[in-house]
Amino acid sequence: MLKSIRAALAMSVITLTAMGASPAFAAPLKVVASFTIIADFAKNVGGDRIDVTTIVGPDGDAHVYEPSPADAVAMAKADIVLVNGLHFEGFLQRLVDASATKASIVTLTKGVTSIDFKPEFADADAAEGAGTGGGKTVTDPHAFQSIANAKIYVKNIAEAFCAADADGCVSYQTNAAAYTKKLDAVEGEVKAAIASIPEAKRVVITSHDAFGYFEHEYGLTFLAPQGISTDSEPSAADVAKLVTQVKQDKAAAIFVENITNPRLIEQIASETSIKVGGTLYSDALSQPDGPASTYIDMMHNNIRQIKGAILGS
Repeated sequence: MLKSIRAALAMSVITLTAMGASPAFAAPLKVVASFTIIADFAKNVGGDRIDVTTIVGPDGDAHVYEPSPADAVAMAKADIVLVNGLHFEGFLQRLVDASATKASIVTLTKGVTSIDFKPEFADADAAEGAGTGGGKTVTDPHAFQSIANAKIYVKNIAEAFCAADADGCVSYQTNAAAYTKKLDAVEGEVKAAIASIPEAKRVVITSHDAFGYFEHEYGLTFLAPQGISTDSEPSAADVAKLVTQVKQDKAAAIFVENITNPRLIEQIASETSIKVGGTLYSDALSQPDGPASTYIDMMHNNIRQIKGAILGS
């Protein structure tokens, strides 16, 4: 991969030189977002003062993504690279090294209180880089599943854009404040929806442990056969253990995720006689014409699917 990336970068430099491009900074800011949720935050803060390239696209899985030469070219040209951090993007350091980017790498989970836990079904977590299985503590990287944390991401993006483009700072701050108000409204809707679900029915099953922050913030319990990463299949023993736990805890609903193969969830649904309630969007937004093309739409979709599957409405 490195040879093809270097060749693409060399061609890009030749093209820019031929066009007489100047290395001096010019608006709009060239922003690279590691995945779609971050890209959506960036667009809401940056507006027309930024040009955003997204590495892992709609319905993509950042845990197992393999970067392309085009990704390295985008990184090399970037002024700012926005990333989640907490080992969410396993490909990141390889891409930074291959592209030799001079961009500022901004970790958006700065200021977030991370969730550390000992996964019950942790075989897949050893390769994640956040920790290892076997009962050891790992850090959940899916902080964006809490809307309160999403506001921290937005604040960090506004600060990064202001640092890179002082002339646009007022615009970035104004946009961030307006978007934060929208997030406040969505958070109120999520809390109201969960409050309408009886506590005994607030147990659901998903493909992998992507909803720990949502659970912590809003009071649902999520069970999953895979750990915080999707980079390996859970063992038969883990699946059997989950099926037993589901029967004991009387889970109210089971969902596939947009980034994962539904086969495992369909197997668990069959063994527990729980009907699959729909699709939740976990680590990526949908295609533009889908039900979760923005972060706010994603939250609306997920809580609607959860409430509908549990309450039958």
